[in-house]
Amino acid sequence: MIKYKILRGIVKFLVSIYVRPTFKGTENIPKKGAFVLAGNHIHLCDPATLLTVTKRQVHFLAKASLFKMPQAIIFNNMGLIGVTRDGTDGSAYKKAVEYLKNGEIVGIYPEGTRERGRGLMPFKRGAVKMAYDADVKIIPFATTGRYRPFRKGPVITFGKPYKPQKDLTKSNEELREIIRKMIEKGNKE
Repeated sequence: MIKYKILRGIVKFLVSIYVRPTFKGTENIPKKGAFVLAGNHIHLCDPATLLTVTKRQVHFLAKASLFKMPQAIIFNNMGLIGVTRDGTDGSAYKKAVEYLKNGEIVGIYPEGTRERGRGLMPFKRGAVKMAYDADVKIIPFATTGRYRPFRKGPVITFGKPYKPQKDLTKSNEELREIIRKMIEKGNKE
């Protein structure tokens, strides 16, 4: 945890200078208890930016291929969870649910990859499944705007907690719609 606090401090400093994000709806982020943080993914800097919004540790799911030296040292000390994209390795899912059952935060991008100008893509069911299985809520978020070095950056808006139901397909569609509307609203502001 000490390594995380030190690394988070460095990341927060760099994000405040380089990214300069604006956060809205932070009152929707619980001060204690487990939850899944789920939203759209527009830029490589998204996870680092989100780590700065709470002092609590966020365990982000990240593609396993990123866990190469030297960044693997940082990723492991930040508590990131490596995920294979082919869906054959259930260890990442088990680890995420374990974190949630221990009262921690798991961050996930349900699209499974960055949007890269394609707009909001279909969601994979991982966010709603892990929230349902761990009996926790999802805090949806929407990232809008642009990353512009050393200038005012993206706006990240956090929505009201969402509780997935047994019908995970329907819950996944509802979560995507919540985030889509948040993006739409953020783009108009």
